[in-house]
Amino acid sequence: MSFLRPEVSAGLYRWREVIAVVAALAAGAWLAWLGGWLLMPLGVMVIILALAWGTIALRRLRFLRGVASPGMVEVDEGQIGYFGPSFGGFVALSDLSEVRLAVLHGARHWRLKTSAGEVLLVPVDAAGAEKLHDAFAVLPGIDMARLTAALDRGAETLPLWRRGSVSLPRN
Repeated sequence: MSFLRPEVSAGLYRWREVIAVVAALAAGAWLAWLGGWLLMPLGVMVIILALAWGTIALRRLRFLRGVASPGMVEVDEGQIGYFGPSFGGFVALSDLSEVRLAVLHGARHWRLKTSAGEVLLVPVDAAGAEKLHDAFAVLPGIDMARLTAALDRGAETLPLWRRGSVSLPRN
């Protein structure tokens, strides 16, 4: 039995990582406020780590969309999988050669292309699609700020990352 309304509970659950960051910042500030040769540097270190964690948490939050597309995203052992009602498949992160945002039938999808030319389309708002943030973060040379900005503004069909390219032009 919950004492919170379901929409409040869902909102708190969605923002749980950011709430944890705020708690870590408060703990770091408290340690720094206590002062001393040990606690002040420890508190400053906790604050710095919490700020870095907060940056990542906010970017992950931007990947977390309401589930509006059928299917489920799975990220496991360096492999991205999408299980959809009419299409799906797997792409190994080591085989990935390009990441784009594309629109198909009015819905936005991550377009993941392998070095062999195979393409996997993953709806941006499928269940578990927020896991793609951490999967994309390990790609060499990826600019996660650019990726999340493109996701927010609705850029489509532009390559957001390519294997082996130093940097892609900003739009």
